[in-house]
Amino acid sequence: MKKSLIAFAGVVLTLTATAAAFAYQHATGGGTVAAAASAGSGSGAIVVDWNRQLVKIVNTPGAQPATIHPTRSFAILHVAIYDAVVSITERGEPYLFSPDAPAGARPDAAAAEAGHDVLLALYPSWQTSLDQQLADELAAVTNGPPKLEGIAVGHLAATLALASRANDGSSAGQPAIPAGTEPGQYRPAPPAFTPPVFTQWPGVTPFVLRSADQFRPPAPPAVTSTAYGQALDEVKFLGEKTSTARTADQTVIARFWPGPIWVTWNEIAEKSALAHHTDLTRTAQLFALLALSFADTTIAFYDAKYHFLVWRPITGIREGGYGTPATAGDPSWTPLLGTAPDPSYPGAHSAISAAGAAVLARYFGDRDSISVTSDVLPGVVRTFNSYSAAATEAGLSRIYGGVHTRLDHVAGLELGIDVAGFVLTESRSSGFGFIGT
Repeated sequence: MKKSLIAFAGVVLTLTATAAAFAYQHATGGGTVAAAASAGSGSGAIVVDWNRQLVKIVNTPGAQPATIHPTRSFAILHVAIYDAVVSITERGEPYLFSPDAPAGARPDAAAAEAGHDVLLALYPSWQTSLDQQLADELAAVTNGPPKLEGIAVGHLAATLALASRANDGSSAGQPAIPAGTEPGQYRPAPPAFTPPVFTQWPGVTPFVLRSADQFRPPAPPAVTSTAYGQALDEVKFLGEKTSTARTADQTVIARFWPGPIWVTWNEIAEKSALAHHTDLTRTAQLFALLALSFADTTIAFYDAKYHFLVWRPITGIREGGYGTPATAGDPSWTPLLGTAPDPSYPGAHSAISAAGAAVLARYFGDRDSISVTSDVLPGVVRTFNSYSAAATEAGLSRIYGGVHTRLDHVAGLELGIDVAGFVLTESRSSGFGFIGT
């Protein structure tokens, strides 16, 4: 865990005074929100509100830079909020830093300022909306030195969180990936044949993992193997657009989950945190661990995808040449869902879902009643008795949609569990994440 207890002597005092003066303009605004209603540690809703703001941003077409994966933004946001909060509540060790926060400083003001400053730096065109949210939240905090001291801590937390990722490789150019020509080798998938995306992401510095390939899954079975042939045949029959083998419920499942899976699991976490009435520190811990797990899982699955370079089901089924004996191609085969522009193995939905379920189950127990909604199927609600059940369904949805094999699904689940498990273990051993529970 990259953590420092350095007090940044001099810098903290300077930034405290500067940020307090700078932020005073926010301290007298009107409006109130439930997020900052409680004093002291207070409600965790303020963390949820900044998470929702980021979800809104990344869901807006064109708002997220096309070559920067959104999970990076969530991680920076929640590292800053978490470090700001625990620097004051002292109910956990920091992820990155811990300034000498004055006694009585307001952690809710710190969380609000940290969230605002990170998102303003990453999405400057959203300044009006971000400034308004900050003004509303700070208006609910009593004016005075504790408020200004909290604002200063939040400003410093955001500054250092952003600086820590300034040279993390996310802005590197995207390496070209030559299109494969042999059976099993990845090539852009029809009908659009879009070039692969995020090809630079395996080179991004992980937030917690030692390296991007730390939990790289084993190589998938050879494309000419019986195991691979059976896996692709399952997709061929269940995932076809007009499949009669797929049940009505499987079709709903396929159409329910295709949105950005990290957004879906962030929304699940929001509901769970509010339902369990987690306080400010606990909520900051939860979303930091979740965001770090998602960010590193994303780095890890792109590492594996671009290492193994396995073709997508639509390519294999249309071209044939897989399994034993080799299967003839079906040039007219079309999946139920569109195929993402990256290699197939391992499955991203499965990996992210497994990581999310692991973190949430550690916090709330896996026997939790959850309801999940979908922007793709408005009005449809899927209910589960455990986070792991939701994760399994999310992964299987990609088979029913015709875009992943069961081999991709299983490897993705294992990868997400491994990454989240490592993040959770590191957090416990360093004191980050589970103090004061």
